[in-house]
Amino acid sequence: MKITAVETLQADAGWRMFSFLKVTTDDGIVGWSEFNESFGSAGLSDVIRLLSPALIGRDPRMFEQVTQHLHVLTRQSRGGLNQQAIAAIENALLDVTGKAYGVPVYALFGGPIRDRIPVYWSHFGTYRVRSAELMGVKPLRSHDDLARHAQEVKALGFRALKTNIMPEANGTLSGYVPGFGRTAGWPELNWDSRLTAGVTRQLMAIRDAIGPDMGIHLDVNFNFKTEGFKRIAEAVAPANLTWLEIDTHDAPALAEIKRGAHCPIASCETLHGRREFKPFFDNYATDVAIVDVIWNGLNESLKVAAMADVYEVNCAPHNFYGHLCSAISATFSALIPNFRVMELDIDSAPWRDEFYTVVPTVENGDFILPTGPGWGIDVNEKAVRARPPKS
Repeated sequence: MKITAVETLQADAGWRMFSFLKVTTDDGIVGWSEFNESFGSAGLSDVIRLLSPALIGRDPRMFEQVTQHLHVLTRQSRGGLNQQAIAAIENALLDVTGKAYGVPVYALFGGPIRDRIPVYWSHFGTYRVRSAELMGVKPLRSHDDLARHAQEVKALGFRALKTNIMPEANGTLSGYVPGFGRTAGWPELNWDSRLTAGVTRQLMAIRDAIGPDMGIHLDVNFNFKTEGFKRIAEAVAPANLTWLEIDTHDAPALAEIKRGAHCPIASCETLHGRREFKPFFDNYATDVAIVDVIWNGLNESLKVAAMADVYEVNCAPHNFYGHLCSAISATFSALIPNFRVMELDIDSAPWRDEFYTVVPTVENGDFILPTGPGWGIDVNEKAVRARPPKS
């Protein structure tokens, strides 16, 4: 079996773009992966295209050999877009391999430990504040609206949700993302008492609505520096969070934050490969290691999880993409012993389901592991091509 063609496809997914990699073999088997180039990874398709000549004529079932060769070719600029491109290629090769042997990808790695994957409702409220009209849902305008929506999420059987900072002012909720340059506050990334007080009110409105047993995660991204993260950790203590999620590239600083926090800390979603994760484990900087399986590839992600297990750290996949990404992340979640919970975006563009041949089943807060060969979900190529991304 030899690889004969490599192609990337993109589709309009509302406020972002969904990207797919198609790998075709001389046996007629098509392998798919999904990747993200909407948030900080512009040009990723071009990197994949430039690496693809090294794939032609190779046996896709030798996925470890192929990806190691790609790492050698990009060694002088490891990580970043090169790593994400290799991950997309690796995930597509795994899909081909599973289909070639007629088994799910997880069977290639010893079979699943679990076939029901606990998930939390991610970006709770976030998309409905900024994109309600596109989604065709009622917009959320106040913390009272968030509380009512939290009760709806609980009624659907979800056992946890994750939200972001959404200040309320003049009867309107807004996002707070200076760490990504989307709102005021960058590059200083300072905190102030009004903001921390608002975060407390937001979380307590949700907590009072759903009761003490349902989990709440707060993701504060890169929106502060160490000083601000400490203040946020103090402010959220009354809400009894499942975790406070912090993005930083400084492991010792995160360890200092963790020592003073009244709730578990989750981090590492923007890291590439074991070398970048290792300082966070060595410094005991995080209680939960968030692993982006789409950025790292399943094989490398399993190696990261094995390293985390040595440090008594459980892992949670970073997964806020489309259904194929969810199947890939669920495979990771099914395989590792040190699993915490899986992220899942429920809110999305109304046409998201059109892009896939199978829509995953979520039942009582559990993602049901697909059973078909490969990832168990294929891409509806016709539907993807029918919705080109906005220019």
